[in-house]
Amino acid sequence: MDDIQVMICDDSALMRNLISRIVDSAEGMKTAGTAMNGKFLLQKLDQVKPDIILLDIEMPEMTGVEFLQERKKLGIDIPVVILSSIATKGAAVTMQCLELGASDFITKPGGSITADLSSITGTILEKAASYGGRYARNNGKEVYPTEFFLQQAKLKQAEQAAVKEGIIDKIKPANSSTSPVLTRTITPTLWKSVTKEPAVIKPLREGGPIEVVALGISTGGPNALREVFAKLDPKFSKPILVVQHMPAGFTKEFAGSLDRICPLAVKEAEDGDLIHPGQIYIAPGDFHIKVEKSTLCNIIRLSKEDLRNGHRPSADVLFESVAKIYQNKALGVIMTGMGKDGAAQLAEMRKQGAWTLGQDEKSSIVYGMPKVAWELGAVQRQVSLENMAEAMNETVKAHS
Repeated sequence: MDDIQVMICDDSALMRNLISRIVDSAEGMKTAGTAMNGKFLLQKLDQVKPDIILLDIEMPEMTGVEFLQERKKLGIDIPVVILSSIATKGAAVTMQCLELGASDFITKPGGSITADLSSITGTILEKAASYGGRYARNNGKEVYPTEFFLQQAKLKQAEQAAVKEGIIDKIKPANSSTSPVLTRTITPTLWKSVTKEPAVIKPLREGGPIEVVALGISTGGPNALREVFAKLDPKFSKPILVVQHMPAGFTKEFAGSLDRICPLAVKEAEDGDLIHPGQIYIAPGDFHIKVEKSTLCNIIRLSKEDLRNGHRPSADVLFESVAKIYQNKALGVIMTGMGKDGAAQLAEMRKQGAWTLGQDEKSSIVYGMPKVAWELGAVQRQVSLENMAEAMNETVKAHS
């Protein structure tokens, strides 16, 4: 089994060291090299040949933005995930990085240089494994799936909690004969991606004319939505409600960046918004989005209810609402993402007679959410990312 090779670029020696330790602590992942700015990063790429780059934004000589501009000119296709101290207060800069080709972003705790990255260890491993793993596999490597790295992160968090509570002594290296048992509970050979035959859902009614589209997406979503929305038919006449797992403070800028490339109007949803035809509404970070029935025009409602499937916003909350209000007069779409959010309630939409689409395994950065939905029988048809916009255009046109 090959290691996912991770390149770390940050002007802080402390951050380079801490992130390297997180990466190297994971079985199946390794730090390929480090750089203190974009200039040195470019010089090292041919030597180290990484599968993923974790990139700071604010650096001397060549910033993260300048590196991405140069990367685009040179045609470098190694995926980049932004890891920056200014990301939370610089959402516009972060979106600029996505527009320049960055795959995703991670915010440092507190939005600054810190010695405590424990709260984002799982996120770092997930993003590195998701994007780096896909790049590595596309280049002939055999690497563990993202779930394997997330399981390691969960075990590390359990160990840290146990140490804090005094249940076990200070954590020793994993190769130590006296290291905690938690570090030796993963069996890599068992981690194989197996897709079950889909269950059969018998809808309560036949599919009707589509009045709304509900879409759920997570890891890999920012670039996937850019591709899909740019290719929507300008005459697409139905509203689209979107749950993209993204932190608070970023979704307004994200909606704005999509609005610049999409033939339809895109906005961050607000509580009380009337749901208009041909409008795309992005759920704000840290808020669930629902539909409320109204006599003249249905309304968007936002809520701070408990997390669902570990998320707020949650695709399950949106799909549940759409299934209840629209029944068979909706199109549900589930795309790339870790975990199972949206799968159960997309199955409910299908049961009510709604039309459904799911992204296929080959084009998904992480075939998690769409895989579970497929296995539940929630997905009528699997579609590649390249063909998703066309499938949405055709489905809506055929059932309007």
